[in-house]
Amino acid sequence: MTSTIVSENNQVLRQTVLGSRRLSNYWWAMVISVAGTGFLLASLSSYLKVNLLMLSDPTQLVFVPQGLAMGFYGVTGLLLSLYLWGVILLDVGGGYNEFNREKEEVCIFRWGFPGKNRRIEFTYKLDEVQAIRVALKDGLNPRRALYLSIKGKGEVPLTRVGQPIALAELENQGADLARFLNVPLEGL
Repeated sequence: MTSTIVSENNQVLRQTVLGSRRLSNYWWAMVISVAGTGFLLASLSSYLKVNLLMLSDPTQLVFVPQGLAMGFYGVTGLLLSLYLWGVILLDVGGGYNEFNREKEEVCIFRWGFPGKNRRIEFTYKLDEVQAIRVALKDGLNPRRALYLSIKGKGEVPLTRVGQPIALAELENQGADLARFLNVPLEGL
């Protein structure tokens, strides 16, 4: 969760969840775009025997197999970068968590991929919320996340996917949310 907005009367808490519009995704989309373009231009230079790159001279490469392999890498890189730019443009995974004591409901909203499930939205009554659960897992694939425990319906993740949140920040967010909803905080 990146930002928290509390209404003037302290009855509505809204947390913005960062989706795919992260700096790391922009970085990798840019790097893969440039690399894919470079490989494709090297392949075309090798085939046409005309230098299309400023930094090197791939006209000396034999088209089969070197130029062909570079063309494959270039097309694959450009397709991957197109996917990454599309995910960033659509902001897949982005959304918000809204806890409204006036309406007595919780709304969890995320953007998905295009199609019938593009808008992912769950709404629950506040009396269905059992607890806020903190999940901690260390090791090679660490996980630190907050979950909303719903009576009879399992758990709904509240935090973004990706880099683990700092432990102190996770504890503070969980405690603030549990206090706001007047439910227990579990898992610490």
